[in-house]
Amino acid sequence: MKLPCKLRVLLISFLLMITAALQANAVKRYYYQLKIYHYKTQAQESIIDRYLKDAYVPAMHRANIANVGVFKPLAQDTADRKIYVFTPFTTIDKLTQTDQKLQADTRYLTDAEDYLNASYKDAPYTRIETLILWAFPMMPAPAVPQLFAKKADRVYELRSYESPTEKYHHNKVRMFNDGDEVGLFKRLGFNAVFYSQVISGAHMPNLMYMTTFNSKEDRDKHWDAFGKDAYWKTLSAKEEYQNNVSHVDITFLYPTDFSDY
Repeated sequence: MKLPCKLRVLLISFLLMITAALQANAVKRYYYQLKIYHYKTQAQESIIDRYLKDAYVPAMHRANIANVGVFKPLAQDTADRKIYVFTPFTTIDKLTQTDQKLQADTRYLTDAEDYLNASYKDAPYTRIETLILWAFPMMPAPAVPQLFAKKADRVYELRSYESPTEKYHHNKVRMFNDGDEVGLFKRLGFNAVFYSQVISGAHMPNLMYMTTFNSKEDRDKHWDAFGKDAYWKTLSAKEEYQNNVSHVDITFLYPTDFSDY
């Protein structure tokens, strides 16, 4: 039986209204840019530091990005020194438009002049590595750590979990979200900055997350509690979550004095 035309229109309109409402109420997940500066000398580090502190971070603040993270390894590899820059964006469009906005920011161009106009013979870095991350549903936005230690004394732990295949990767992501591994970290006070899928990077398929602590001793105590937790023992023993991590990279960092995280 055919519905009358007016009734069909009303039904379609009603369905469209429901769809729009569901989309409006959907959790908006942040996109993160993790930029890693590779360099070799102290002179290069000084240039990058000045650029980030005096030009990039202030420019991001002017672009309504309240918090930008700048981190350095606790133990630098003298052959390949690194500085990590974490910038969160509410949409992927805002992330991709960053360079365009910076080029239109006259104050940024002035503040970054030495860095931007460096000679090819005296570049401020060896190379830049950029990863694009997408926040987990269980933590859709980043968080500033609630720590009491001085920034120089803190330990931030950046972890990357690689999986043998895309299927296993999605399984590990589900373990963090549907399995509530994120909730376990929160309950145990790991002070996470973010949890995320890597959607563009050099070691895919992988996920990355950052937890923070007042000290190395504080970090070790937290992980000891995690390993002994009854929920973790049950979760990690489930057949559905076996063999979903093939390689783990752990990097210990500390925030610079001008880092917002």
